[in-house]
Amino acid sequence: MSPSSPRRAVRRRSCLRVLTTFLVAVAAVGCGRYAQVERITTAPGVGDAAAIELLATGAHTTALDTWAHKRATTLSIPMRAARAYGYAAIVVAKSQPECHVGWTTLAGIAEIESDHGRFRGATITAEGMVRPVIRGVALDGTNGNARIVDPEASARAAQTVFVRAAGPFQFIPDTWERWGIRAGVGREAAERLIDAGKTGLPQETLGSPDNIDDAALAAARYLCASGGDLSTSTGWRQAIFSYNHSDAYVARVYAAASSYAAR
Repeated sequence: MSPSSPRRAVRRRSCLRVLTTFLVAVAAVGCGRYAQVERITTAPGVGDAAAIELLATGAHTTALDTWAHKRATTLSIPMRAARAYGYAAIVVAKSQPECHVGWTTLAGIAEIESDHGRFRGATITAEGMVRPVIRGVALDGTNGNARIVDPEASARAAQTVFVRAAGPFQFIPDTWERWGIRAGVGREAAERLIDAGKTGLPQETLGSPDNIDDAALAAARYLCASGGDLSTSTGWRQAIFSYNHSDAYVARVYAAASSYAAR
């Protein structure tokens, strides 16, 4: 079942506007860092996270923590973020081995979307919650954005409330309701849910887009559904383009993911 790409793509363009300060800083590195999309002939390396064996209970293992600490130190990524990317890659490698989504790709997306959950001074708690929460601009139909009303919030407020993208991976509510998953259900449970192709999970297993573990795992699910085999350049480009219908975005994520894979 293919994701609802057009609605997500419009949402992504609007989210990038709220992250303008960060993206301007990234762009200042120089255009040379970003490969042109048509020149992407190989997918970024997937990294070595998938080789780590996890306990059935979840992400908190010495091996994964050690792995994440090393990447955090080397790559200037928050340790909790690195662990979330690694855990998501491991779970999906077990449940969807044909997908080949790498932690490097998840890190590349999170770098562009929220500076790994650090946008505007946000930090990640020990439990993985990003605080203060990161929100995109209101999708009110202005400035080229889609117009998406939040009916529940509007009813509570007795006035029109527009949807905003949420969290370190910037999900809109309907996309989260379809692909969201609580990473804390445990590795084996998460693998079973993903392997079964379940979408629109019950609230108790839906998780939160503001939790870095949940968001990374949900993003991995979305990418696998969008691109198929992300070890191929075609599959990888298709997955990232589905996440945001922008060639410039694909090129930025490619540059970031490739940089992480090379170090």
